[in-house]
Amino acid sequence: MLGYVSLFMDLSSELIHALLPVFLVTTMGMSVSALGLLEGAAEATAMIVRIFSGPVSDWLGKRKALLLLGYGLGALSKPLFPLAHTPALVAVARLIDRAGKGIRGAPRDALLADVAPPEIRGACYGLRQSMDTIGAFAGPLVAIVLMLRFSDHIRAVLWFAVVPAVIAVGLIVFGIEEPAHEQASRSFRSPLRWKALREFPGRYWFVVAIGATFTLARFSEAFLVLRAQQTGIDIAWIPGVMVVMSLAYALSAYPAGALSDRTDRRVLLALGIVTLIAADLVLGASASIITVLIGVALWGLHMGLTQGLLAAMVAETAPQSLRGTAFGVFNLASGICLLFASVIAGWLWDRHGASTTFFAGAVLALLPLVMCRFAPRLAKLKP
Repeated sequence: MLGYVSLFMDLSSELIHALLPVFLVTTMGMSVSALGLLEGAAEATAMIVRIFSGPVSDWLGKRKALLLLGYGLGALSKPLFPLAHTPALVAVARLIDRAGKGIRGAPRDALLADVAPPEIRGACYGLRQSMDTIGAFAGPLVAIVLMLRFSDHIRAVLWFAVVPAVIAVGLIVFGIEEPAHEQASRSFRSPLRWKALREFPGRYWFVVAIGATFTLARFSEAFLVLRAQQTGIDIAWIPGVMVVMSLAYALSAYPAGALSDRTDRRVLLALGIVTLIAADLVLGASASIITVLIGVALWGLHMGLTQGLLAAMVAETAPQSLRGTAFGVFNLASGICLLFASVIAGWLWDRHGASTTFFAGAVLALLPLVMCRFAPRLAKLKP
């Protein structure tokens, strides 16, 4: 059910996200540097908010209420995009949407850890991630159909994102029943206890370090959309880039998660980072439609190989009673790095061109790749 919720909300979000870079840069005249700042701030907001939502879910001993709040904010933000006539209102809508994602993210991941059998935890995260990515695949595909139907009228198309978002909220209300578990003692202490960080083992902090440096090497998928625009394809077909990326992501996430339960997770993570480097090199080398699609497919493959895997590694190395906090801290570090990554990418794009942006990402990815060599072996650890 968590997978279906993610599917419908991602369908809604990616329908918008597939068109938003073109809408802002081409229709509203926003610079690529400003777009990078907005995308970095939006995604960083989602990750940083998790530092609060995760510990609060541990403190309450309940996850569903925070899921409902987070997905509810995402649904409420959707009508603001077609109503916007200035970049400022689009920015507000984007930040509200990502704040909702941040509120729901850590409690959702912690809830999944609560119910997933340890011996198939990687597969469970991979399955949810695959369903999430099916929505991300369907969103841009729907956007293409609607853009052709409404003659490239972006505002009209954006209204259709409201429906799946409402469905996602309804599935939470009526379809998810939280499992019974021991409720944390609340008294008057703050749910965000910095002293709790001392309870995390060294191997958890190494996972945080790898995840943060890996995120620094990545930037918003908005730059993939802009790269596709440089090929000269019709605006109605530009969301097809996100379709290709999401398809590669969806097809690889579950098999990668299942495989990680039976092998050394470090090897798969290193393979995912190498795939990101390959994607950057292909995207930087040429702006032809063929090379862009190959690069985007590799980008989606690297996401499938790494995102569920990193979530499983966090769950595996964190104390069970502090999993919400663990995901919050992990996403705080990743969010800060993502903000810097997207800002730098936008600046490089405006000053030195698209190729330099992607080549710089490939160079930065070498650091987490080297770190994988020295990471502790995690596949045999008990949760």
